[in-house]
Amino acid sequence: MSATNHPAFGRIMPFVFVFLWSTGFVGAKFGLPYADPFVFLFVRFAIVILLMVPVVMLMKARWPSSWREASHIGTAGVLVHGIYLGGVFWAIDTGLPSGLAALIVGLQPVVTASVVGSLLGERVSMRQWGGLVLGLVGVALVLVPKIGDGIGITPFGIGLAVMALLGMTAGTLYQKRFCTGMDLMSGTVIQYVAAAAFVGVVALFKDELTVEWSMNFILAMAWLVLVLSIGAIMLLMVLIKQGEATRVASMFYLVPPTAAFFAWVLFDEHLGALGFAGFGVAALGVALVIMKR
Repeated sequence: MSATNHPAFGRIMPFVFVFLWSTGFVGAKFGLPYADPFVFLFVRFAIVILLMVPVVMLMKARWPSSWREASHIGTAGVLVHGIYLGGVFWAIDTGLPSGLAALIVGLQPVVTASVVGSLLGERVSMRQWGGLVLGLVGVALVLVPKIGDGIGITPFGIGLAVMALLGMTAGTLYQKRFCTGMDLMSGTVIQYVAAAAFVGVVALFKDELTVEWSMNFILAMAWLVLVLSIGAIMLLMVLIKQGEATRVASMFYLVPPTAAFFAWVLFDEHLGALGFAGFGVAALGVALVIMKR
């Protein structure tokens, strides 16, 4: 039995993923003041590609056998990395509070559950629907008090966050349907090449093409590249490959509360008793969804 098929892996790794993915908000807060969003993402993706290509070659990983397979993998990469991350970063850059952006993206499990039946043939039980709703309530308890007085909230910023939500949802479903047979190493490279091309084109038309290479930017970039773009993304691919789309998506309910917790510890952003209660409610909701039938 391989390590990824061991029962303990299935129980522990989703929570490891939540921890790693949540730190991305911290890394972005440290690094974004030194580069515009799509320039930041292009540099991040380019470094990932440069690091991973030699590893893939040394490991003699299997590459897609056809252009069609490669195009499916690239499409999933644009959705998951380009549209999701680009939408979130751009929304926050326009002034949308990060708490509201996280809350909108936190709707992903409900959106995923509403379409998996028709697209993937997965059945969502009443218990799982209850868990999805409970998880959304928990996310709201954590983040609604952090939204503030509405300053910076514009229809455009909200639209960008919704775009990010749809990108991540579509990417998760697309990869589950078309890319489950891909090699994780070579597939990751292909996804980042496609995403880098996407954000690079957007940056040419939108961003100022400069980077301030401060120590904060370098450390944030190193963390986001090694831990998020390589470690967390490959773990997400394993989870998508092995788990039902609804159960995998439900883990994202824990990301906004966990990110809020990190912001409380590292940046002294207020969390409060309601926030801690919301964290517990979201965790209970996820437990109901991922619980074996």
